[in-house]
Amino acid sequence: MILILKPHINPETAEYRQLESHLARLQNIELRVHQVQGVEQTLTEVYLIGHTSALSIEDMQSLPGVDHVVRVSEEYRILGRHKDDNRSAYFDYQGVRFGQDTLNVFAGLCAVDSRKSVEEMMKALRDNGQVCTRMGAYKPRTSPYSFQGHGKNCLPYVFELAGKYEIKVIAMEITHESHLEEIQEALDKTGNPTGVMLQIGTRNTQNFELLKSVGRQQEFPVLLKRGFGITLDESLNAAEYLASEGNRKVIFGLRGMKTNIGDPHRNIVDFAHVSVVKRLTRMPVCIDPSHSVGSRSRGPEGILDIMHVTAQGVIAGANMILVDFHPEPPKALVDGPQALLLGELPQFLEDVRIARGAYNQRLSNSNRNSPS
Repeated sequence: MILILKPHINPETAEYRQLESHLARLQNIELRVHQVQGVEQTLTEVYLIGHTSALSIEDMQSLPGVDHVVRVSEEYRILGRHKDDNRSAYFDYQGVRFGQDTLNVFAGLCAVDSRKSVEEMMKALRDNGQVCTRMGAYKPRTSPYSFQGHGKNCLPYVFELAGKYEIKVIAMEITHESHLEEIQEALDKTGNPTGVMLQIGTRNTQNFELLKSVGRQQEFPVLLKRGFGITLDESLNAAEYLASEGNRKVIFGLRGMKTNIGDPHRNIVDFAHVSVVKRLTRMPVCIDPSHSVGSRSRGPEGILDIMHVTAQGVIAGANMILVDFHPEPPKALVDGPQALLLGELPQFLEDVRIARGAYNQRLSNSNRNSPS
């Protein structure tokens, strides 16, 4: 059960203390308090965990400071979309809005290889009106002998160049809690010219201690990728780990499922789950066409498979696209064969715009024909 308090109620107010005193007398009930920072105000939500089925919604609604009550009926207690739960499904970060009705493109380098590549990528993004990118500093690899990323050594120039080219948010995978400190230190030393969205990769979706560490910090939003060999439910519960520790600025990423059934693509594309995740939770949904396809193959009409797959996700309502580009893919140190060329960026963005327009038309058609 969730008690959503009135906007002016917070732990410093007398009404909150009265509420807390009452709730403390409930047996077998644990309290968790979450504060949601909006543009103009902060909302406080109190989660009652335990034997809540005997609690009356009407009784809870009458408690001091309570605005309304939500009965949690699904397993995803914090991020889930519960019955009669009309809370907003978005968050703002660095002036960029992320929600189930927005769409943001994060085109960039799967792995940072040089300052030159970073600058060329960011310049191309700025010239095409983009303010988000992906930049891999820490790269978990299947083989211990593969390039693992430049780590903290590349962070200063990545952040500096982001500021130069007005990039507001960088999606960056981390594999250890120490990377949080390295990122924060590099941001501080460069004057905080940009923002970072922490990415939990598919190999770490069930690294529960890492999830807890990332969830305890609330400055950086998190992109959690679906685990490539586990069920959707297991991956959604991984996202719930983040939220249960306090960080609710979570985006769920679909990146294809690891199976040779998807051959010749690298993974079998799972973008039909865009609408499923949006129905089960309030999280924005990201698609990763690059790691789903894994190559620059084209159909007989000349369109890249990556663009076909991107359109599939966007037309289903995706809210974010994570896609690999590189100035010189043959020289890329990670996943060069799937990277798009900088010269293909305008075409890619136009293709996304077309697919998004089709999604909006489908949405209007559905609204017109829905039973009243």
